[in-house]
Amino acid sequence: MAAKHNLGDRKRISYQEFGTPDNSEALQRGTRDLPPQQQDIRIQATRSGRKGKTVTVLTGFQHNPESLTKLLKQLKNQCGSGGTIKENNLEIQGDHKQKLREVLLSLGYKAKISGG
Repeated sequence: MAAKHNLGDRKRISYQEFGTPDNSEALQRGTRDLPPQQQDIRIQATRSGRKGKTVTVLTGFQHNPESLTKLLKQLKNQCGSGGTIKENNLEIQGDHKQKLREVLLSLGYKAKISGG
């Protein structure tokens, strides 16, 4: 924790425990981008909290945001529907469990359908 005092145009640090006052580099966490063969993906269709609309949720991805965006676009094109990324999970509109499993297996992922 650093205490700063403004003296005109100068900023003077009177106390600093450790590190630099600008810790933006430390706040940017690196995300592991594992190859598809090392990822276990779960596919589940759900309607909870979506006003009765069915959504296929894919969980277990360990990709950086750019890779997830590319994969989401590819999966949406295969299913012919919309989708989004929420908390490293992909959500595809509609019930596409079987189709998404086949596509992910062809891309090299280990994918399983979970739930009813």
